[in-house]
Amino acid sequence: MGIKIINPGMLTTVQDQGRFGYLSSGVATGGALDAFSLALANVLVGNARDAAGLEMTVFGATFSFTAPAVFAITGANLSPKLNGTEVPRYRAVSASAGDTLEFGITAQGCRAYVAFAGGIDVPVAMGSRSTNVACGIGGLSGRALAAGDELAFIGAPIPANLEKRAIDPLPLPSGTTVIRAVLGPQPEYFTKAGITAFFANEYRLTDRSNRMAAVLDGDPVEAIGKTDIVSDAVPAGGVQIPSNGKPIVMLTDRQTTGGYAKIATVASADLSAFAQLKPGDAVRFRKVSLGQAVAARKKQDAYLAKLERRLANHG
Repeated sequence: MGIKIINPGMLTTVQDQGRFGYLSSGVATGGALDAFSLALANVLVGNARDAAGLEMTVFGATFSFTAPAVFAITGANLSPKLNGTEVPRYRAVSASAGDTLEFGITAQGCRAYVAFAGGIDVPVAMGSRSTNVACGIGGLSGRALAAGDELAFIGAPIPANLEKRAIDPLPLPSGTTVIRAVLGPQPEYFTKAGITAFFANEYRLTDRSNRMAAVLDGDPVEAIGKTDIVSDAVPAGGVQIPSNGKPIVMLTDRQTTGGYAKIATVASADLSAFAQLKPGDAVRFRKVSLGQAVAARKKQDAYLAKLERRLANHG
């Protein structure tokens, strides 16, 4: 089998890297909010990067293993314990049937990820196993996990040399997080002073933020007039400026179209950073070129590929 949920925590869902090809039908890409952390967890246990795992928010789940497994935890530090003993993050760890993995409240960061060797076996919906709660599709019946739920693993060989399947934990938010962003696609709606201030000001995440968007607070961005536009496509990372002038960064479960001008678009390599921000955390945007944003993503992908090659050599 796999695992049985004892306590689902605040919000625990099955996620992978998302579903693609359905934006024209109004279905967002979805998937892990911190896609890089989930990909790392998958690589550590020998999975393909897009295998389905668990995403937990702020306060983690408790579950028991109903079969032997190998798992890895990445992302936020939710103080994981296996049978009451602290378990390391960013490392492949073995568990036996009957073992209990418990997560607490966040010590740092916002979302943690757990990958299991083989991946979680739930039905594929529109090309993905990821849960979109708003649409009620994917994951386990399109909803967050609840106590008593059982999830099965996809059969896979147990990776060897677990002690070598480890990396140093990635840094989590501390102080002001700097987010790279490309100007546009609608900078003409904003004054020169407004654009300058957008890239200079500090903003804070509000408690209105969720998997759809990071809603920020701070000095309003000065526009030339109204920022309402004819609805157009909303990319992941698009920074909308509504009538109050406060930025809204669109994330994985965003609506596919929107009618506010977008002053900038967050570099895809930095989208994962928003997954680890909690209400009250500070962010600042740094202007980069499209070429620099692409290079940042290529560097991230190259890191994953290098890790895959290294671990493949260890079995």
